[in-house]
Amino acid sequence: MELRLLSLYPEQMNIYADRGNIVFLQRRCEWRGIGFTHAGAGPGDHVDPAAHDLFYIGGGQDRDQRMVAADMVAGKRADLAAAAESGAVLLAVCGGYQLLGHSYQLDEETLPGLALADLETVREPSPRLIGNVAIEVDLGPGPRLLAGFENHGGRTYLGPGVQPLGRVVKGLGNNGKDAFEGVRRHNIFGTYLHGPLLPKNAWLADHLIALALERRYGARPELEPLDDAFEAAAHESARAAAGAG
Repeated sequence: MELRLLSLYPEQMNIYADRGNIVFLQRRCEWRGIGFTHAGAGPGDHVDPAAHDLFYIGGGQDRDQRMVAADMVAGKRADLAAAAESGAVLLAVCGGYQLLGHSYQLDEETLPGLALADLETVREPSPRLIGNVAIEVDLGPGPRLLAGFENHGGRTYLGPGVQPLGRVVKGLGNNGKDAFEGVRRHNIFGTYLHGPLLPKNAWLADHLIALALERRYGARPELEPLDDAFEAAAHESARAAAGAG
């Protein structure tokens, strides 16, 4: 088996060490003898919806989001939508998450989004939402905790009936008001948790790997257990930092 991952705008959308998510996915595949290929798609590059099974977009500053949004909508939105509809996995973190929705309102400017999830993000005249955060997530077979760090000026609001990734246990989440964090739609996952997210939550990394391999090979594999002593310690430390230890 082989996991095929495509990073969207790896040079522009990579702050808060979020590239570590890709390294972590690669290592967990390699430790199990699963092949791993990684490619990048930047401004002007074509995206083949069938060539990759896991798509990743990290966070970026406002200036980077402006450039990325225009290129993404003009040249990649249709292909990413086709990939998502055919079961590909998409993980979008922070600035990438904001671009999953219909638009991101930046003062007097509106950045277009991918419209892969029914959500809107706005920049409100309020302090940034910053701090350690823990959310309760149920991706089966039961609820588990994700822990990380958030730092965002935009407030994200989900449309009616849209499923959040989780509910805030500690921290602020999408907008500091409704106790939602992130979004989940089929195999699309958006979240503000970074720093990076996956090394602190190894079980989520394995969940994404299994979903991506299922898309390629038609059946979800039973991943070989790993010695996750360091990963468990990182998770416990992140939980404790959020006050959910």
